[in-house]
Amino acid sequence: MLLDLSPDQALFRETTARLLDEVAPVAELRRLRDSADGFDADYWRRGAELGWSSLLVSEAHGGGSISGRGLVDLSLVAHEFGCHAAPGPLAATNVVAATLSDVGGDELQPAIKDVLSGEAIATWCLSEPPPNDQLGSVSFDIRREGDELVLTGVKRPVESASCARYLLVTGRTGSGLTQVLVPHGTPGVSVKPMQSLDTTRRFDLVTFEDVRLPVAGSLIGQLGLAVEQVERQVRVAVAICTAESVGAMQSAFDMTVEWAFARYSFGRPLASYQELKHRFADMKTWLEASHAVSDAAVDAVASGAPDAPELVSAAKSFVGDFGGELMQDCVQIHGGIGVTFEHDLHLYLRRHTVNRALYGTPSEHRQRLGAMAEKQAVPV
Repeated sequence: MLLDLSPDQALFRETTARLLDEVAPVAELRRLRDSADGFDADYWRRGAELGWSSLLVSEAHGGGSISGRGLVDLSLVAHEFGCHAAPGPLAATNVVAATLSDVGGDELQPAIKDVLSGEAIATWCLSEPPPNDQLGSVSFDIRREGDELVLTGVKRPVESASCARYLLVTGRTGSGLTQVLVPHGTPGVSVKPMQSLDTTRRFDLVTFEDVRLPVAGSLIGQLGLAVEQVERQVRVAVAICTAESVGAMQSAFDMTVEWAFARYSFGRPLASYQELKHRFADMKTWLEASHAVSDAAVDAVASGAPDAPELVSAAKSFVGDFGGELMQDCVQIHGGIGVTFEHDLHLYLRRHTVNRALYGTPSEHRQRLGAMAEKQAVPV
């Protein structure tokens, strides 16, 4: 990362890295490959004690950050998550925690407390099946009938829905958006596991069939007026996801450089060949640019800068495209060993590939950038 860290932030990042070295080494990731949740409950609780789920929550609700800029601090955790291909719904849980904290209310305090302590997982139900699978396309129905909210529709993919105690569901009420907090075990909610390219994380298809919840304690914000709230959540989720992707790129690049210097061909290390030098130069350029644009996006969202939407979409697009190129080059330079399941490189390739599709693909974010440019254009 290129951010200028304070001593406290540097210590926080180092502590996170040491914890992940201890509780999420590659051997543990492989052991959990076929487990239902993808991680142990104690793993998430220990991370919560360190602050993984509280950095975007206000002090009034029991949270707090290292530097006073919670998203910047959280990006340090996200970077290490990518570097270690660590399991767990980091982005989704923090988006829910931040939203609950922003809305406040005594009814939400138990849920906030559960999430902050690590006793409960919370996740965000945003994406939907085709043809409503593009970023910003929401058709999920939420309507009010008396003192109840009625939810009908399907959400997918939803990270860690099978082990989540709280589901934050984004749906449509008329022409506006509404968000509802749905507790685990609510009648009418069914969860079906999906196959995922990322073996360290779990994604599910969640079906809501005439789910009824009381308005009080379930409605997050105002009925039909959650558009700005959802856009803030998207920016936060993309910033976290992109920082994580850059961490995965860094680990894959470092692993490949080490391999190129250690592997000899015709009496010379691979790294000494001119063609590979050129490829490494390109990869290094993409990596440093990804660090820069990701850090800029995090900084803009954390400070509420007017250009935050543009920077977030630029970061997601750039890291998604050029990070994919970097990952594929890393695999190619490793040769035959790079495409084996026994080698660790695929863990980072899988992490980056899945993150590339979450919260909007690069092409969808380029479309957003184009729409923003059209709005800002001044007629001649």
